[in-house]
Amino acid sequence: MSKTVQVLILAAVVAIAGYFGYQHWRAAQSALPKGIASGNGRIEAKLVDIAPKESLRVKEIRVDEGDLVRPGQVLVVMDTATLRSQLAEAKLNVAATEEKVAISKATIERRKAEIELAKVEVKRSSNLVRERAGSQRELDVRRTALQTTTAALAEEVAKLRTTEEEVKVAQASVATIQTRIDDATLKSPVTGRVLYRLAEVGEVLGAGGKALTLVNLNDVYMEIFLPSEQAALLKVGAEARLTIDAVPDRAVVGFVSFVSPEAQFTPKQVETKSEREKLMFRVKIRVPQETVEAYIDRIKTGMRGVGYVKLDDSVEWPAFLKNVIEPRRTEARFHARDAASSPEAKLVPGKLKNPNAEESQRRQTQRLTCPRTRWSCRSGVTADSRTRYGKPTSARSAADLHHAEGGMSAFIESRRKGRCF
Repeated sequence: MSKTVQVLILAAVVAIAGYFGYQHWRAAQSALPKGIASGNGRIEAKLVDIAPKESLRVKEIRVDEGDLVRPGQVLVVMDTATLRSQLAEAKLNVAATEEKVAISKATIERRKAEIELAKVEVKRSSNLVRERAGSQRELDVRRTALQTTTAALAEEVAKLRTTEEEVKVAQASVATIQTRIDDATLKSPVTGRVLYRLAEVGEVLGAGGKALTLVNLNDVYMEIFLPSEQAALLKVGAEARLTIDAVPDRAVVGFVSFVSPEAQFTPKQVETKSEREKLMFRVKIRVPQETVEAYIDRIKTGMRGVGYVKLDDSVEWPAFLKNVIEPRRTEARFHARDAASSPEAKLVPGKLKNPNAEESQRRQTQRLTCPRTRWSCRSGVTADSRTRYGKPTSARSAADLHHAEGGMSAFIESRRKGRCF
């Protein structure tokens, strides 16, 4: 056997040994300690259908498949021309009934004046009859007129109440039609992503007809299935980890939000190591909302992975599950942290006070720019620290050095004289 063949055989043996050694090392690294259970699953989220409450024509669709939407964002606008005509009619009806109320009130005032006049006439006729200067018939006529006018006043008061109720009914009709018009503007109830666009402009949708389907990113989770002996030890709220097949070396922190009280057969799309005939318990691992918000552009439902849950709180996560993805901190949080840790900052309950804040603000507002050199001048700044268009620059002449060291006072003096050094 030649030396070349021997080298090739030795290299092949080393490569095979290295491959199996690497596989053994990976298996050892991914081995789960006792007290941690796992199961295969996929990233899921609840679906939200966007549909009108009544049959209307689609006027405008402002989003497309894949767009990220926020709560309150307008997604679909339905044609409400007919409803607006009904609204105008209802408002005119309100105005007409309000005019009837005004007429009834005026009639009541007139009836009251007639009653006062009738009372005077009755009193006058009574005096004349008592003095034998008038007839009894005329007195009876006056009394009858008073009673008739009093009854007419009661009738007008009743009509006024009825008309006021009609005004309320007309106003309620206006509110109802306005609500129907408002409901014709379909808004997003959640933070999510458009999964399906099921309608187009010009189509007529029936009541409850779907225009869009959203993926609700307020509730992102993975479902795994565990046997009864592991599900019995699991607590709602227990720590959990998620790994995605596309990024197997990073884990996502989660928690157990639900453990099914009923056993079931494992769904076909979920693979388990045990036999399919064996009953399993469904476990829901939810991703915290702050993590979802931090990586909302990367979250995609349907991605397959593995979920890990703690059956015993005292057990530590293995090394490959400690490399977790943490929510990215915003600039405001960085500034708050730096201000809180600064030795110059004094923390007061409900207020973070920085003694240098006023001076810093004053310097920012007093910054001026020289019209000749286009360099920023600031009081107390030397030539070595001045800037040109935001970049450090060196002094190029004695005049420029004097200009930088002179600061604000020299610049103001030069402006007063109408020159710049």
